[in-house]
Amino acid sequence: MRLTIDGLPVVFPYDYIYPEQYAYMLELKRTLDAKGHCVLEMPSGTGKTVSLLALIIAYLQVNSSEIQKLIYCSRTVQEINKVMEELKRLRRSYQEEVGVAPEMVGVALSSRKNLCIHPEVSKQEEGRLVDSSCHKLTASFVRQRHQKNNSIPVCLFYEEFDARGRAEQLPSGIYDMSDLKELGRQKGWCPYFLARYAVEQANVVVFNYSYLLDPKIAGLVSKKFSKKAVVVFDEAHNIDNVCIEAMSVNISRRTLDRCQANIDALSKKIRDVNEEQLREEYQRLVEHLQEARQNRDTDVQMANAVLPDEVLQEAMPGNIRRAEHFIGFIKRFTEYLKTRLRVQHVVAETPTYFLQHIQQSVCIERKPLRFCSERLHSLLWSMELLDTANFSGINLVANFATLISTYTKGFSLIIEPFDDRAPTIYNPVLHFSCMDATIAIKPVFSRFQSVVLTSGTLSPLDMYPRLLDFQPVTVGHFSITLAKPCVCPLVVSRGNDQVAITSRFESRADAAVVRNYGNLLVDMSAIIPDGIACFFPSYEYMDSVVLVWVEQGIMSKVQRNKLVFIETRDSGEISVALKNYFLACDNGRGAVLLAIARGKVSEGIDFVDHYGRAVIMFGIPYVYTQSRILKARLEYLRDQFQIRENDFLTFDAMRHAAQCVGRALRGKTDYGIMVFADKRFGRHDKRSKLPKWIQEHLKESLCSLSTEEAIQICKKFLREMAQPARQEDQVGVSMLTLEQVQAREKKRLEH
Repeated sequence: MRLTIDGLPVVFPYDYIYPEQYAYMLELKRTLDAKGHCVLEMPSGTGKTVSLLALIIAYLQVNSSEIQKLIYCSRTVQEINKVMEELKRLRRSYQEEVGVAPEMVGVALSSRKNLCIHPEVSKQEEGRLVDSSCHKLTASFVRQRHQKNNSIPVCLFYEEFDARGRAEQLPSGIYDMSDLKELGRQKGWCPYFLARYAVEQANVVVFNYSYLLDPKIAGLVSKKFSKKAVVVFDEAHNIDNVCIEAMSVNISRRTLDRCQANIDALSKKIRDVNEEQLREEYQRLVEHLQEARQNRDTDVQMANAVLPDEVLQEAMPGNIRRAEHFIGFIKRFTEYLKTRLRVQHVVAETPTYFLQHIQQSVCIERKPLRFCSERLHSLLWSMELLDTANFSGINLVANFATLISTYTKGFSLIIEPFDDRAPTIYNPVLHFSCMDATIAIKPVFSRFQSVVLTSGTLSPLDMYPRLLDFQPVTVGHFSITLAKPCVCPLVVSRGNDQVAITSRFESRADAAVVRNYGNLLVDMSAIIPDGIACFFPSYEYMDSVVLVWVEQGIMSKVQRNKLVFIETRDSGEISVALKNYFLACDNGRGAVLLAIARGKVSEGIDFVDHYGRAVIMFGIPYVYTQSRILKARLEYLRDQFQIRENDFLTFDAMRHAAQCVGRALRGKTDYGIMVFADKRFGRHDKRSKLPKWIQEHLKESLCSLSTEEAIQICKKFLREMAQPARQEDQVGVSMLTLEQVQAREKKRLEH
């Protein structure tokens, strides 16, 4: 389909377009014209990805002098693959509609683990081990040794790429991970380094958030990207947490023990290493820090935590230039951290106080701390160490030293004697936690021309500009247009015995509440076909509820209706459970999945069609409010951004609840029931923070139901949905033809 969006010719790769897609592209076009940023909320399953790609690719073709690149950030490998599939479909549509495919290169970049084709290295199961094995075969000093001694192994795929691949430009086309691996096998090139090299020339780059937001990775991958670029953060409802995690460090006694072992190993290595190597390194550091960063792309294993460019212009402090002096310095710092972890009660302090205390206690100054990460990197490179994966302890301590001496605002330092998960076992942990999401994302907003934050669950939309401290030129949310109402949200506030149901802390041990939750699941599993996904606020609450259900015989009643699977903390177990859950739905037995809000299932798994005919949210998924790190962040948000504690906690809980129930609807031909099982969901302050497309279907009469009332409404809804959806009923209502789009565009221009 070829259509015009506000004067821009756009090729859309489907025969019909949804009204919300048309409205979404209009807002996106205005954002690009204004060269600003935007926040756009669009319901799940309404073609958000293809709308973004179609509009921005069209804009790239027409306005190549203004925008030269699309950087599409997603969270998981599955989502990256979906984006690449839509890009390929869009390219084929250009061929069919225009007669020629656009001259553009689209590349997906992922980790070595997902792209490696080396017969031995690719067998490793952990990404960390793949990185380390790759380094042993591709490091510059290994390759130099190989030139003198052929028996020393190197990666032939990288050698071939280095010899011939850099000289060749990728032909115009879309290259997902499997395409890169296939091309690598054909030409004998390393797909990972091919992708790393190709992203600079590519018009469209698709990769994980961390390649832009985590400074340890962003400096290596995206530093040379053109400023005339559009950045899209898809599924951006958790972007503030991603920013904070990228800048935070946790150090335990075990970390310091590993660090001490690393120090001992390095000390021994320094005594054994060729003095000429260390002398050359010292001379480089004396001359200039920037010039000392001679690492080739294969050598980069432990990137600098985060150092501003102006700091990198400075010379390395004299007291850590010599290898033995630096090892002595980091050893002193480690010993100091060991003394700080000997606490019997919680300690909270600012980075400034920490730096003052360390200077007074052990005479360690701020400036050499800032260069610890960079200095460690230089030392490991100079000493030609192969097993870099074994030096994670000292790397973490060096990153912490660099972070705490670089940033004095937006961070808090908390030392706890006990881990929250095991409050009776002495296990002190130092949390250096970022409180301010703007620290990681501010460079993205200031550097690139347009940044798009989009998701199906961004309500309330005004919260994200406040949390991330930016001024969007466009803020918009779009309703879902339906030929028949295929969304059925309900608030179940009480059981059949009229006892209120809630996951409030005071009511969690109430046997009546737990029993009513169980009865709700039993009744729902009896009438709803195929799959039901259930979400709990936490693992602890789910464990306690399931235990009571087993004792009361409720679980056996559920199992008569459907098979039951439970999400655990083990990723391998989750994969097996999901595989069998889908199998039970396919063969007609039906299944119930008990999962966790904020868990893997709630964020990354789509319950398409019969895999998720209903989603039940047992309680409101508030974050653990006694966490001292959370308290520090709430205080920071209140002081710096005037965001009240209760507003943020409710916003955070409701976005995760919406993310969970949104799993039920993954397209316009899909249908699902969304059960909010907590009386508090019926309150206006909670409902108003749900996405607008859910609020529109959550009528007042559905906001305070008993279990029996909810069952009757579900039965009626399922009878209506059982009638097949006819395409002719949807055309003109939830689907538009080219003529109908043209008529809307003409009407819009007249107004």
